[in-house]
Amino acid sequence: MTQFPLKIVTPDGLIFDGMAEELVVRSTGGDVAILARHVNYVTPLGMGRAVVVADGKRRTAACIGGMLSVVDGEVTLVPTTFEWADKIDVERAEAAYQRANKVLHDHSASDTDIKLAEAKLRRALIRKNIASYK
Repeated sequence: MTQFPLKIVTPDGLIFDGMAEELVVRSTGGDVAILARHVNYVTPLGMGRAVVVADGKRRTAACIGGMLSVVDGEVTLVPTTFEWADKIDVERAEAAYQRANKVLHDHSASDTDIKLAEAKLRRALIRKNIASYK
């Protein structure tokens, strides 16, 4: 399969810099698959699963927020959070889930607290789900 240059960089640093055959990510409008010779393209990222195929090997990650750009064949993924499935701390994700769920069941929680808890709950669920791809 034809390859393209892919760079994945987060606020914490460079995650991937090499050639890839395929990239699948969740944009705010749905899943997007990138192959070699993709047209120039920019989109904001949603929350979900990312798949990188490089050297014939498929790796899955939790990818949350950020931007994806394809410019003249070079693909740059700049997520807010990106965690390979085999690096996700499932116990930490479960603890985050439990904390968020507790806030959601607290009748005295403010609207702001509820919205933050909903976002944290979604992130925890995504991380727990992606960890199963190890």
